[in-house]
Amino acid sequence: MPKFLAISGSLRAASTNTALLGALARNAPPGCDIALYDGLARLPVFNPDDEGERTPAEAASLIEAVSTAGGVIVSCPEYAHGVPGGLKNALDWLVSRDAAVGKPAMLVHASPRSAYARAALAEIMRTMSFALYEGETLEIALIGRKPPEVAEILAEAANAAAMRDALSRFAGFAIPR
Repeated sequence: MPKFLAISGSLRAASTNTALLGALARNAPPGCDIALYDGLARLPVFNPDDEGERTPAEAASLIEAVSTAGGVIVSCPEYAHGVPGGLKNALDWLVSRDAAVGKPAMLVHASPRSAYARAALAEIMRTMSFALYEGETLEIALIGRKPPEVAEILAEAANAAAMRDALSRFAGFAIPR
């Protein structure tokens, strides 16, 4: 099984998207490793003049993490019907690199109300040449819940099984047999 990189599009301390990705990591099938990317807030604003030898260390770290991952899993909130700026900025750092080209990617969702961001993010990632997993989507409705409720929901046996199943399907897509 591959090593996946999980990226939350939210910077909130009590982010349901980050909680979902953490639960995915805890519920991963045997042999499937998920690393949570935590550098979104530290990325400088993308500037094409800062590419190449001038690439900032935090951006270089993201590029390396995506390059070496067997796949990328993204969970993203919706702000004003769009993708949050921090996540879009991270993707911009990958645009002129080979890191995204053909890289398997899966979107997971912590809210049923993020239709606009989902569509926009999928379009951005397809344009960047990510190999977007189009199979059954993992969605666990966490919006509006307090952290203790989020933890309870994510610990439910049915949700743990859904996370394992989603990761197994994605792993099959990412590394076809």
